[in-house]
Amino acid sequence: MNKKEISEIKKQFTPEHCALTRLCGCYVDGEKNKKTEMQEAFLSLPEEEAFKYFEIFRKALSGTVGKNLLNLEFPLDTEMPGGTQEFLMKLKNSRLTEEALVEAFYDRIIETFPYGENYLILLVHGAYDIPGRSSDNEEMFDASDEVYEYLLCTICPVKLSKAGLSYDADGNRFGARTRDWLVELPMAGFLFPAFQDRSTDLHSMLYYSKNPEELNELFAESMFGCPMPLSAGGQKETFNAIIEETLGEDCAYEVVRNIHEKLHELVEERKDEPEPVTLDKTEVKHILAASGVQPEKLEELEEHYETTAGERTEFLASNVMSTRKFEIKTPDIVIQVNPERADLVETRMIDGRQCLVIAVDDHVEVNGISVKTSVEE
Repeated sequence: MNKKEISEIKKQFTPEHCALTRLCGCYVDGEKNKKTEMQEAFLSLPEEEAFKYFEIFRKALSGTVGKNLLNLEFPLDTEMPGGTQEFLMKLKNSRLTEEALVEAFYDRIIETFPYGENYLILLVHGAYDIPGRSSDNEEMFDASDEVYEYLLCTICPVKLSKAGLSYDADGNRFGARTRDWLVELPMAGFLFPAFQDRSTDLHSMLYYSKNPEELNELFAESMFGCPMPLSAGGQKETFNAIIEETLGEDCAYEVVRNIHEKLHELVEERKDEPEPVTLDKTEVKHILAASGVQPEKLEELEEHYETTAGERTEFLASNVMSTRKFEIKTPDIVIQVNPERADLVETRMIDGRQCLVIAVDDHVEVNGISVKTSVEE
């Protein structure tokens, strides 16, 4: 799913476009015991409660594709009888009305989700009558020919509110505030099946993790049977390792700066496309060639790529580069530069030492104090 398709589903979590039918929940304590459960028709909820659930559900579809939001594909064996995808299909098709299936779903999460405190499992069924689109991309609500049925699950921490003072209107005094158990925004969740090309894709799903560096791979693989991609940080580390191993002694500042600039140009060229920019082995080789890497080093790239990442591994450009800063770091100094002006920093030999030289032509401040940048002869 891309950000445009995700946004279309998120629009349903409002009173005006709500397509949710049934809500189920299970409160689990730190000892993995079920404390309480609920099953309700979503449209029967009081308006104030519905708004709180909308906020939770929207959060589970928020973030960056490839970081917080990951597209997972089901291996073929998971779609066979007894497989993880087949179980989710049964659950979806039941519209959450079969209690045994819902209980089995809770049990699977409780068994595999690595969290030692209280949390709330929320599971909602939705049925979205997909509007058709005219030639000018306008929605035609009377031209739908498909209903997208889905499950959205969120796993939310439940924590005790902080202690403090509060005003007691009845007693007209201040006193200790009553501490409540509060449901926080989700730390994990998923949407099944995926909404691809504005249609149902039974062979994939969307997975959410609040922390992009803690994807809970074992939980996701046990629960869904889907292989997990590298985290955003893992992608950056792997990409950097490939560059360092390929360039070896030729891994100079200017070459790395050129690679960053080529990546930045690629992202800028495709910024209006809904799909994130991905880099496979061929694309990485092309970027290195355009950055001035010698042909003999490019020949070594394939071996290092396959050894370090795997032949079919792809990287998201947004994960291996920063569009907000260009950073140069030594043990004692960190320099951050506007990515579009990385050319302001270069290397030079001065008095026999390799130095970073920063061109200073504009206004300069040191600890908030304006300093002079010109020297009179």
